[in-house]
Amino acid sequence: MEFHHISVMLEETVRGLVTNPEGIYVDCTLGGAGHSHRIAELLSPEGRIIGIDQDEEAIAAARERLQDVACHVDIVHSNFSHLEEILQQEDAPFVDGVVFDLGVSSHQIDTAERGFSYMHDAPLDMRMDPEASFSAYDVVNTYSEQELDRIFHDYGEERWGRRIAQFIVKARMEKPVETTGELVDIICKAVPKAVRQSAGGHPAKRIFQAIRIEVNDELGILEQAFRAAVRHLKPGGRLAIITFHSLEDRIAKRTLKEMARGCICPPELPVCICHHKPEIRLLGKPIKATSEELVHNSRAKSAKLRLAEKLPVAEADEEKEAKDHAGKTGR
Repeated sequence: MEFHHISVMLEETVRGLVTNPEGIYVDCTLGGAGHSHRIAELLSPEGRIIGIDQDEEAIAAARERLQDVACHVDIVHSNFSHLEEILQQEDAPFVDGVVFDLGVSSHQIDTAERGFSYMHDAPLDMRMDPEASFSAYDVVNTYSEQELDRIFHDYGEERWGRRIAQFIVKARMEKPVETTGELVDIICKAVPKAVRQSAGGHPAKRIFQAIRIEVNDELGILEQAFRAAVRHLKPGGRLAIITFHSLEDRIAKRTLKEMARGCICPPELPVCICHHKPEIRLLGKPIKATSEELVHNSRAKSAKLRLAEKLPVAEADEEKEAKDHAGKTGR
C-alpha cells in the first residue's frame, strides 16, 4: 500500500520554523516526510534534516520522498522520547528548529490491518512501532475494569467509559476480544441507542483514541520531549508543535507557557528569589487550518499549531527583569 499522508498546515509550519537555510532541523514525527521535504526546499546544500520515526513503513516512504533534496538527510528509526540521545548520536547538540506533528498519520488510519480505525475490521493492534510487544489487544484483554475506565476517562474523555469497560470485561470472559470489529460491537451495545443517535460522531471514536494513546504512551512522553527540544535549540531557534486533540494541546500549551515564564515565586513575596529565567518566546496565538485546507483535508479540523522561539541568554535576562518589575509593581 502506498504511504499516504497529508501534512497539516504545511506552509504555516515550515515558514514559522525555518530561519536559517544552512541550519539543522529535526522532524520528530517524520511520517511520509511531508514537512521535511518542504523544509528541505528552503535549505541550502549545507543545511541538514534529522528525521525520526518509529514506523518502518514511514521511514521507507520518507527515504524515497527525500531522494531529490539538496541538503543532508539523516533518518533515525526511534521514538522522539529519545531525542537527546539521538542528537548526541547524530553529533548535533544544538539545532535550529524542531517540529512535532503529533497523533496518528493518515496512512496508519487508512491501513486497515494496523488496527487504528474503527471503520475497518482488523486485528486489535494500534502500535505505531510494529516491533513493539504491547498492543491494543493487551489493553482490551488484560486491563481491569477500573484501568479501562481510567484510560477511557483520561484519554478519551468518554462519559460512558465505565459502562463500556464493564461490557468489555463481560465479553472477554467468554472469549478474548481479537478484532476492531468485535470491539466496536461491544461499544455500540454499551452505549444506549438514543445516545448513539443523538451524539455527534461514531460511538467508538473516543475509545479507540484512548486505547491508541495508552498503547503508544503518546501523552506520557510529550512534556519531556518538548523540554528536551528547547534545551537543544540554538538561541533564535524555533519549535513547532501541531496537536490534534485537547489532551495533547493542553500539555503543549502548559509546557510552553511554563518555559516562557520568568519569575515563578509565590505572589506574596515582595521580591523575586527564584531567579527563574524564561527560555522561550511564544510566537503569537495558536494557528488553525484555513477553510480552504479543510476542504481538502477534513482531518485538519481539530489541529492547532503552536510556535515558539528560543531566547538568547541576555534577552531572557531582560524579559525576566521586565516581567518581575511588572509583577511586583502590580501587586
